[in-house]
Amino acid sequence: MNESSRFCDLAGKTTLVTGGGSGIGLAISKLFTSLGAKVYILDINAEQGEKARMNIANSGGIVSFIKCDVSSEVDVQDAMEAIDGPQISILVNNAGVAHIGTIEQTTGADLDKIYNINIKGVFNCTKAVIPRMKKRGGAILNLASVASVVGISDRFAYSMSKGAVLTMTYSVAKDYLKHGIRCNCIAPARIHTPFVDDFLSKNYPNQESEMFKKLSETQPTGRMGRPEEVAQLALYLCSDEASFITGSCFPIDGGFITLNS
Repeated sequence: MNESSRFCDLAGKTTLVTGGGSGIGLAISKLFTSLGAKVYILDINAEQGEKARMNIANSGGIVSFIKCDVSSEVDVQDAMEAIDGPQISILVNNAGVAHIGTIEQTTGADLDKIYNINIKGVFNCTKAVIPRMKKRGGAILNLASVASVVGISDRFAYSMSKGAVLTMTYSVAKDYLKHGIRCNCIAPARIHTPFVDDFLSKNYPNQESEMFKKLSETQPTGRMGRPEEVAQLALYLCSDEASFITGSCFPIDGGFITLNS
């Protein structure tokens, strides 16, 4: 099979991955460049983003890094101006932050932070790329969560934000269908990213292994997902092979939603 007929070939597709410097975003950036995409990593952490860029470039991928706070409309517009050419084929809205707590444990400042990054960040980036996609179509993929569709204890603000990501996905898919723009989202359960390790070291010092095991066992499969597994699903949904799929949410959750009752 020649290179041009590879399954999920992304050759020539300019792709934006927000929060692409680590975790799921980094796994997506690596996989997409390996299949020919030209990836722009947008990340607020300059050190992390540049390290990711060098790692991917050293493996032969076509990648650039732009420091960007997705919660800032000005930052996002500046990032758009820094991108070569008018066409963007794929946007992956991956950047986000977590919050743990009930409504009583959530401050107004907490809620504002979650809103600005998890909701407004998706709004800013999506609004900025749609004009570039309207002529030739494109694919937008949002990172939602199982918390978008089921109740999870102590996740009030986070669930609020990811529920909004889900419904924004539906709205964009509906409004831009005639322009050939597809919009879908992925709803992961617990994925083993640096966030998990940082959370455990901060909140459970000297108990990291024990707590990691407990968190893993909350998934019916008995383990957390891997960023690379999420990246494979993202690849399919952003590729031309998924051209019949839009306005859909895809759990990748080890059975959490349907088997955890």
